[in-house]
Amino acid sequence: MITTILFDLDGTLLPMDQEIFTKSYFSRLVKKMAPLGYDPEKLIDAIWKGTKAMVSNDGSKTNEEAFWNCFTGIFGEDSRKDIPVFEEYYRNEFQDVAGDCGKNPLAGEAVLRLKEMGYDVGLATNPIFPSIATESRIRWAGLSPEDFLFYTTYENSVHCKPNPAYYRDILTMLSRRAEECLMVGNDVEEDMIAKSLGMQVFLLTDCMINTKGKDISEYPRGNFRDLMDFVRQSCPRR
Repeated sequence: MITTILFDLDGTLLPMDQEIFTKSYFSRLVKKMAPLGYDPEKLIDAIWKGTKAMVSNDGSKTNEEAFWNCFTGIFGEDSRKDIPVFEEYYRNEFQDVAGDCGKNPLAGEAVLRLKEMGYDVGLATNPIFPSIATESRIRWAGLSPEDFLFYTTYENSVHCKPNPAYYRDILTMLSRRAEECLMVGNDVEEDMIAKSLGMQVFLLTDCMINTKGKDISEYPRGNFRDLMDFVRQSCPRR
């Protein structure tokens, strides 16, 4: 029996073109950090390398630690003093990135309806952002952080998608068996990997990402109305 439904965020609950989002995110960040002496190209490269460090995290440290260990390896330990400036960026300039994302009212309706139906609902978003940025993006999607049983951030996670260990961590945290969970996401590689653990999956196709051109015929898929039909038919609470 499915008791818990996990949602991805970017491209799933929050419609977006990943390339447009990334360009908007970086353009505002480099403008914020340039007065502190950060070369734009080197800063962007460092962010990508820090992201790679999080994706490669072996679980021995938080993703936050993995990122900043990498970042300070590039800019020096003194760069840690600028962490408050990065946090200020997420509180302020980052909020304007919302204008480069879409909004699908059906996403919020689905989350709230599933809770009314008795499911536990969690946010399994790739934990490469700090909580302040994740909470902002939840609100951009028309939801509240309190709508979710949990949400993953770089502070509270030690693995990233598409590593199956990321999903195992969630199962351990919730004391759930994989068979009790349904993972809903738009990224074939990052989200559908949950099936390898025994979770049910649903591929949301509105903003689908399939960089490797994988055959998706094995996955239940469609839009939010299709998702709700799938849950009613295949994941009855009783």
